[in-house]
Amino acid sequence: MAEADARNLAQRVQGGERRALARAITLVESGRADHRAQAADLLEALDTGKQAMRIGLSGTPGVGKSTFIEAFGLMLTGQGLRVAVLAVDPSSARSGGSILGDKTRMERLSRDPNAFIRPSPSQSQLGGVARRTREVIRLCEAAGHDVVLIETVGVGQSETMVAEMADLFVLLLAPAGGDELQGVKRGIMEIADLILVNKADGDLAAAAARTRADYSGALRLLRRRPQDPEGFPKALKVSAQEGTGLAEAWAEMETLAAWRRDQGHWQARRRAQARHWFEEEVRHGLLAQLTADADVRCRMAGLGDAVARGETTPAMAATEMLAFLRGRDASGT
Repeated sequence: MAEADARNLAQRVQGGERRALARAITLVESGRADHRAQAADLLEALDTGKQAMRIGLSGTPGVGKSTFIEAFGLMLTGQGLRVAVLAVDPSSARSGGSILGDKTRMERLSRDPNAFIRPSPSQSQLGGVARRTREVIRLCEAAGHDVVLIETVGVGQSETMVAEMADLFVLLLAPAGGDELQGVKRGIMEIADLILVNKADGDLAAAAARTRADYSGALRLLRRRPQDPEGFPKALKVSAQEGTGLAEAWAEMETLAAWRRDQGHWQARRRAQARHWFEEEVRHGLLAQLTADADVRCRMAGLGDAVARGETTPAMAATEMLAFLRGRDASGT
């Protein structure tokens, strides 16, 4: 893609063309070297003035994330907001494939002209998000979306990477999903800005009320974060099935976002996130260089075989490998 083509695609994305946005996302998610260069040109050509509210959403499988996002997204589009949903599906450890079925689950939202749903495979990326999710967020912002919902894979308490690309992080829980002790465990709990107990309806209404109370108590035991106003983080009840509690949850998100903007935490967080992803790109680039060099691959394979045979320990082999790399750098080869 020539520079002029990148500018043209960027203009079409910013003009709100859904097909152009889909094509741009496919380009930035590609791992081909030529596509990476083209994606860099495209991202450079974008007008990044638009800042959507980026909301990360996580929860265990079966908690109702897709149902919640559809109901929540329809409520937002009903208010005239444009919503983008980036749904990350787990990839098979054996085949590498993903089902990518979230558009089927969110059938009504996918038909809404003010909504855009894009499922992406997690591939080998840890932390519940795809490798290029942050770049896709930028594309959605450039396309004029007001809210970007990032639905993570849903793998448990270690799923914290989404907090490095979202302005707000929402944790969705099921009724009777844990007691107060579970709530004070570190990891995903301590980065949540809002905890929503879903399925607070029917026979589960009473259990949802108890779960919300348990987690409210747990949150009071956690140290207050400097980026939070009094009362945050907090736990609420919602029912995606009945649509109850969604407006209250959105009001709390807006309150928290407004406070952080006024206090300077919003932009400070975005600057810190940009630095984090710069460092991540450097790490990925260094690893890519390792696998691209034949001598390095040969030495890695040899040391790996030695470790497998029990002739050396992983730590000793890693030390030898790093010494080999430093020697190469010193010699200029």
